Amino acid sequence: MRQIVMIIAGMSCGECVSAVRKALGAVPGTCLDEVSVGSATVSYDASIASPAAIAEAIGYAGYHVRGERRSGSHAMSLPGGV
Repeated sequence: MRQIVMIIAGMSCGECVSAVRKALGAVPGTCLDEVSVGSATVSYDASIASPAAIAEAIGYAGYHVRGERRSGSHAMSLPGGV
């Protein structure tokens, strides 16, 4: 399993956390480690799920991924390679 932290824009309350948790729980091959206002830490099986699929689920829940950080990395990448 790999782990990724998604930095999420637009979350402001517990309802937002619940919506993201529900959306990510529906992504096959993932296990939620933590969801809080502004971020989600997700473990995933790279043979089943991908960071793009995780970000897509967050988007369907109505939020925007501003960046991501892989486990063990201090660098943050932004969508589109910015």
